[in-house]
Amino acid sequence: MGYKLGILDQSPVFPGRNTFDALQQTIHLARKAEEWGYSRFWVAEHHHMEDVAGSSPEVLISHLLARTKYIRIGAGGIMLQHYSPYKVVENFHVLSALSPGRVDLGVGPSPGGLPLATKALQYGTENDGTDFADRLTFVKALVDDTVEEHHPLAGIQALPRPPIKPGVFLLGGSATSARLAAELGLHFVFANFLVSNEKVLAQAAKIYHENYPQGTFIAAVAVLAAPDQKTAEELANEHGLYEIHLNSGQTLKVQSLRQVTAYKKQATEPFEIKEIKADIIAGTASTVKAALARLHERYHIDEFILHTPIRKERERLRSFELLSPVPAEERIIERA
Repeated sequence: MGYKLGILDQSPVFPGRNTFDALQQTIHLARKAEEWGYSRFWVAEHHHMEDVAGSSPEVLISHLLARTKYIRIGAGGIMLQHYSPYKVVENFHVLSALSPGRVDLGVGPSPGGLPLATKALQYGTENDGTDFADRLTFVKALVDDTVEEHHPLAGIQALPRPPIKPGVFLLGGSATSARLAAELGLHFVFANFLVSNEKVLAQAAKIYHENYPQGTFIAAVAVLAAPDQKTAEELANEHGLYEIHLNSGQTLKVQSLRQVTAYKKQATEPFEIKEIKADIIAGTASTVKAALARLHERYHIDEFILHTPIRKERERLRSFELLSPVPAEERIIERA
């Protein structure tokens, strides 16, 4: 296998469970991911959503680092538009000082929630007018300790300085994002599980590899493995995906009718809703791995971050185990 596998977990609250259960399941999955040979385990940032518990990646990452030993732990990602880049880097420098060589800082431009949550996150703060590209550039400069002399904040350092810098990844779903990552010398993660457009994936991969050939190109994909093809397809078909098309031209995607209902209450402009088929690679483990191998070979993908969006706890866990990079007989199981 010429590529690595990681996991993206959104800390879903399964039917009949609560947020405590959701976070305990995330801890359990991170420990299992380490046992199964996954290279990294990322947690997401979502706000004001009843069906996911992951609203504070930095706090959760700290706990996961303490509960695991080897696997890289990170954010997929921090929604940079809401926060001071300086504080974000300080947080991840502390995490990296606590667990050198194990921390990933993934950042993205999306809001991570619906309109009311975005307003709440920015309430009481001062917007200095910097756009996402400027914020991301400042993050890179702070991590590398290369804030230039002409910068308004020349001389600033994000301390403590960790022995090993956190890995910095840009999360995006376009060729434009891929180009920005390449120009800044960042790893790039293409959000294929949201974009679901292989033509756009191809464009992003081409631009990234041409402009930053030494960089790491990752694809975040929706997958579902089961013991047989029929079971996998039936489980995948239960998952809904909804596009919200705003009159302004912006398009949002949400993963449940509950989120659609919440958006209706918070919308500030007219919109239309369209249910679409989720692009999930579903099948037996060999079928899923064959599909990943095809993408790897065609677009030179270095790693896949696997996201399994179904709302069935046992079947979701089973899917990750079936796709385990390390066969059962080769695993080293350590008990705390």
